[in-house]
Amino acid sequence: MGNMTVQDIASQQYISDPAHLRRALDRVLPAVIKPGRYAGGEWNMARKDWEAAETRMAFLFPDVYEVGMSNLALRILHGLVNEDPRFLCERAFAPWPDMADKMRSAGIPLYALESFRPLRAFDVLGVTLQYELSYTNILNMLDLAGIPRRAARRDSGDEWPWLIAGGPGAFNPEPLAPFFDAFLLGDGEELLPAVLARIGADKKNGVPRAETLARLTELRGVYAPAFYTPSADERGVFQGWQAAAPAPPLVRKAVVADFNAAWFPARCIVPFNETVHDRIMLEVMRGCTRGCRFCQAGMLGRPLRERAPEVLRRQALESVRATGYEEISLVSLSTGDYSGVSHLLRDLTADMAGWSVNVSLPSLRPDSFDVELAAEIQKTRKSGLTFAPEAGTQRLRDVINKGVKDEDLFRAVAAAFDAGWNNIKLYYMIGLPTETEADLAGIAAQAEAALQTGRRRSGKARVTVSVSNFVPKPHTPFQWAAQDSRETLQAKQGYLRDKLRRTPIKLQYHDADMSAAEAILSRGDRRTAGLLEVLADKGARFDSWSEWFRPELWQEALRATELRAEYFTGARPWDAALPWDHLSAGVTKEYLRAEALKSERGERTEDCRLVCGACGACGDTA
Repeated sequence: MGNMTVQDIASQQYISDPAHLRRALDRVLPAVIKPGRYAGGEWNMARKDWEAAETRMAFLFPDVYEVGMSNLALRILHGLVNEDPRFLCERAFAPWPDMADKMRSAGIPLYALESFRPLRAFDVLGVTLQYELSYTNILNMLDLAGIPRRAARRDSGDEWPWLIAGGPGAFNPEPLAPFFDAFLLGDGEELLPAVLARIGADKKNGVPRAETLARLTELRGVYAPAFYTPSADERGVFQGWQAAAPAPPLVRKAVVADFNAAWFPARCIVPFNETVHDRIMLEVMRGCTRGCRFCQAGMLGRPLRERAPEVLRRQALESVRATGYEEISLVSLSTGDYSGVSHLLRDLTADMAGWSVNVSLPSLRPDSFDVELAAEIQKTRKSGLTFAPEAGTQRLRDVINKGVKDEDLFRAVAAAFDAGWNNIKLYYMIGLPTETEADLAGIAAQAEAALQTGRRRSGKARVTVSVSNFVPKPHTPFQWAAQDSRETLQAKQGYLRDKLRRTPIKLQYHDADMSAAEAILSRGDRRTAGLLEVLADKGARFDSWSEWFRPELWQEALRATELRAEYFTGARPWDAALPWDHLSAGVTKEYLRAEALKSERGERTEDCRLVCGACGACGDTA
């Protein structure tokens, strides 16, 4: 058998007889937490003819089932691919550690929930890169599937699935580049079917894998790392990338221009298990025009595209009929900025009156929330509201281009409490560039003022402060900025604890070690692939879960790979070549640098719907 593992041997049996795998699972599932994560068979689950499909894809979500099933990208792309008669798409999630250990012991390979076929049986494995601290799970999933981690080891024949990835992490995929065949940048609604069609047609015609990969690079949005070689100067300092033909020197993201026509998952799968977002998600718009300088999602999502109210109302009704969900969430990066959001809420509330379905919004900008909006939301939703001031002083909000004033926040808080809410959460970020003690004190003062505003209206008023740590992200104006050290972040968290200790305000904050690890992978280069391999070999998994994150493993892996965390978390020179410079999010590097300089001067940039900032995104759609 050579170097075949137990999973390798079992995979061969299970590929030819999926029922054999189900029988093996019957012996394992009674002994694990939440066996419904691994059982499949959910409402609206697609069952397509395996033999009839030209290209068979498994969508891999590198986190636990209830997180993955809440992901809108999975809902969209899974349904979109299955609607095409040429393809099928199934799902696989990272098994929780108890299940993963039992699978290894029993020789059960990682499989897809629809057909119970091992992942090795598929033509394409597509991974969504939503969060850097899920990257070790990707390697663990490949190990469980019996698939070589490195793309170079899968080039020897066509028996291995193609490994592709998309999502926000694809805009700096270098820490994962040695493991993947290709990354898909931007909107996947049109790009993914084109990729699957090319792979399926070339497989049918016997085209060699290397030639297919070259053809894929001709599609806008496809980045194939094998065609890009890093260059360095005589001191070994990274100087940029050399692209080999036919790959383009700059990969431009794919953009869906007509958002009204973009595919929508009305018949989404309804899980048996409770999920993180157990509701219908209506994507009211994609992109953001506010230009917050720390926000990667806002830059990657440009240009802004809205769905028409009549389209959203139709999608809502179709979804309720198909799923039976009792809540609809209007999702986007800033739903309060949707044109006519109050009118849309009013109309949806009327449409849902006979269905007993609530309509909700995610976290809101205080300056886009008013009494009318509060009244409309409160007709159906009685839980808490989240506002995101981001910083505790006007000076720092100007630095980060968060156009929210204290009076905006207190007006929004007053409107919420007047409309009957009792619970308000305020979301802030610490460690932002130029932050001072006065900015931290401003968080506590603002939260206490919000609580007093509420108590003047309701004796039940409660305020929670949630604090995240700044992580410099690629393709943002702060991509050159430094991250605070672990010790500095912990000191700032302690300062806020002391400030709020004698108040009834609840304080929540993120782990500083986890934020440092996130920054290493966020701005990592291809050397960090070795770091990920060492981490996976040492047992790292579910790093985004505080109970499983082990900072000592990260320190050991850094030493083993001779990498310095400070290189990735520290400030970058303006003229430095960056590992993601060959990948375009549509927003130019010149615009990002100009915004960074404006932040140093504390200058604001207007919402680009009012004044065009010439970021480049609107001209990058053709």
